[in-house]
Amino acid sequence: MGCCISFTALQDWRYKQSFSGAGLKSTTTDLGDGTVIHCWVPKSHKPTKLTLLLIHGIGANAMWQFNFFISHLSSKFNVYVPDLVFFGNSYTTRPDRTESFQAQCVMRAMESYGVHRMHVVGLSYGGFVAYSIAVQFPEAVDRLVIAAAGVCMEEKDLEGGLFKVRSIDEAVEILLPQNPEKLRELMQFTFYKPAKTLPSCFLKDFIEVMCTEYLQERNELIHALHKDRKLSDLPKITQPTLILWGEHDQVFPLELAHRLKRHLGENAQLVIIKNAGHAINAEKPKEMLKHLKSYLIDPLPQLETNGTNRKAD
Repeated sequence: MGCCISFTALQDWRYKQSFSGAGLKSTTTDLGDGTVIHCWVPKSHKPTKLTLLLIHGIGANAMWQFNFFISHLSSKFNVYVPDLVFFGNSYTTRPDRTESFQAQCVMRAMESYGVHRMHVVGLSYGGFVAYSIAVQFPEAVDRLVIAAAGVCMEEKDLEGGLFKVRSIDEAVEILLPQNPEKLRELMQFTFYKPAKTLPSCFLKDFIEVMCTEYLQERNELIHALHKDRKLSDLPKITQPTLILWGEHDQVFPLELAHRLKRHLGENAQLVIIKNAGHAINAEKPKEMLKHLKSYLIDPLPQLETNGTNRKAD
């Protein structure tokens, strides 16, 4: 028997209510070059609050990845949560698929809201975009959080055996699942302790609602992320940076977190979340929130852990 209603569509509606209840509203900005950016923005931007930009990863739209955090953070910040190009209601007719282009689109949208200074949090693919924002718009970013994003990876790492997949095409099949078996594989890949039983009807429903639109374009985004990537080409940023990583991340192995820490040096601190895989936002949301609040709200600590790493309890 098939599902009578779409659980995914219902959950999406609930998340919309949650974001609205946290003081955000849905907006769409036409950038005028064939690009449209959807973003959740404060119903009332308060000058007394700092601004926080949350950038999602590959997968469902931004609401699904940040819903747990939104009520906690919106009480402290003017929170902006965009859908990247080819996610949610954001799209472009332009051919550019780089994270640099994504960063430019996000910042053009932020400028249209009159926002010019902010903290930035990037999760997984969103971490690549967040890092690019810090590179291209250094004066706009006060503090940066890179969460489970292998910005220091190199194209040769795939052939070198760093990743569990053998090719970028194999990675795409997992990251953009088109059947329940692949979605189960994705969950095994991204969670340290994935759910053991999930009915296929629910998985099919999620795929139909969240994973079929802009499939070719998302494929191209992943390929562009990997192609010709070299650590020597990655600029060093100057903003204070928190690196958050799951101890058992199989998408971007922990070595990439240490590599990023070495690349940024004393300007960054690394926190490793124990008993977590790649999806730290879903698997360890309370721990992730704790570190976000500590880093972004509390006074910036003197990095006693410079040259060392910390594991979260």
